[in-house]
Amino acid sequence: MSGVGLVVAVDFGSTFTKAVAVDADSGDVVARAEHRTTIDTDVMDGWHACRAVLEEVDRGVKNAEVLACSSAGGGLRIGVVGNEELVTAEAGKRVALSSGGRVVAVVSGGLSAAGQKELRKDRPDVVLLLGGTDGGNSAVLLKAAETLAKYNWRKPVVVAGNIEAQAEITGVLGAVPHVLAGNVVPEIGVFAPDSARAAIREMFLKHVIGGKNLSRDPAFARMVRAATPDVVLRGVEVLAGLHGDVAVVDIGGATTDVHSVIELDPEDANLGREVVATHPVTRTVEGDLGMRWSAVPVVEAGTEAGLVANEGELRTAAMHRHDDPSFLPDSPDEAAYDEQLASVAATVALRRHAGRQRIVFGPGGRVIERSGKDLREVDLLVGSGGVLRHNPPEVAARILGSIGTNAQEEGWLVPQRAEVCIDRDYVLAGVGLLADLAPKAAEGLARHIHTTGSTGH
Repeated sequence: MSGVGLVVAVDFGSTFTKAVAVDADSGDVVARAEHRTTIDTDVMDGWHACRAVLEEVDRGVKNAEVLACSSAGGGLRIGVVGNEELVTAEAGKRVALSSGGRVVAVVSGGLSAAGQKELRKDRPDVVLLLGGTDGGNSAVLLKAAETLAKYNWRKPVVVAGNIEAQAEITGVLGAVPHVLAGNVVPEIGVFAPDSARAAIREMFLKHVIGGKNLSRDPAFARMVRAATPDVVLRGVEVLAGLHGDVAVVDIGGATTDVHSVIELDPEDANLGREVVATHPVTRTVEGDLGMRWSAVPVVEAGTEAGLVANEGELRTAAMHRHDDPSFLPDSPDEAAYDEQLASVAATVALRRHAGRQRIVFGPGGRVIERSGKDLREVDLLVGSGGVLRHNPPEVAARILGSIGTNAQEEGWLVPQRAEVCIDRDYVLAGVGLLADLAPKAAEGLARHIHTTGSTGH
């Protein structure tokens, strides 16, 4: 993809389809459009409406290459099957989230007939099969493969366990659609998600996109390159290449997502006490923190954290938003409630993502105990989501500025001196889509986020 021209990045979201036309050389935004995601008819209807708007601005859109990502139709659902509960749950969840999916089931200690029946009820799009360090015990992993084959499992499987058992597992799975990846936990204390992440993306494109019946138009499957959260995380990696350590908090109606890409301190990268090591590239999804569908749990989490002084009135406002997700603030008081909910959601989500440092006393005396990923030295904090994009800069600055509330005193490892900006034109997904095909355009588009979205902090 070289030479002067346009490329169009499209995000088929669960609620809105967003499209941006970008100069393929500079990364400059030429035009942008959005339309309600038309999942009730055909998702391509929303794209066609967006394309018409883009073509009004620049006729070159008609011949532009189109790259897309999708979270429509419920996104990517991942079931994790593995050995030991702690390793399986933690490693599987991290791989699923960094691949743009969400974990809908975790089965550990072996997959029985009853277990596979329960797994079917959770309707995963992809099963991630984990288990055993390289050269370790493979009995549980093989048994799980045998159970999937015996009961005619037909959903795609990514095998990312003991590397020495893979040839045997391939023979066992037989007709079950599967792909082999490197071991996610090749040895205790090591986390290696990249191979499994690429394999999940391959299965998503090959089996999931077409299987959701989102469109009758074969062009849809040709356009889509990955799940939206996977693409956004790739975009955050591009930002980190330009600005240093980066964290992104995306406040939605149902969830608050946090992405971070940092250079790990050697002390954090090799924490011997952790079964699954910290990774530089991380995504977390907080399903109980959102501005509408999940507004009530935001109040509960904020109250528990000591961030809410007006619990009664904020709970009433949250219940109203839950009951009417399309509600828009119609008074200064309602706007203030939205701002407060967003501040709590962002603060709690980043605390959960980052972790905490505390002083504890044990038999050996005073010890500093740390959990999670240290984001205190993050250089750039990017905000996304309607409550940040559609409000004045000073509101967004207050919301993201609140993240540091009592952080130092309570030991939370959240950003402390980061420059703050907002992805006002919602182009971070576009950055991720362009990253590997048009790196110069991706970097130009990433700079657009920084130069147009600064809050002045």
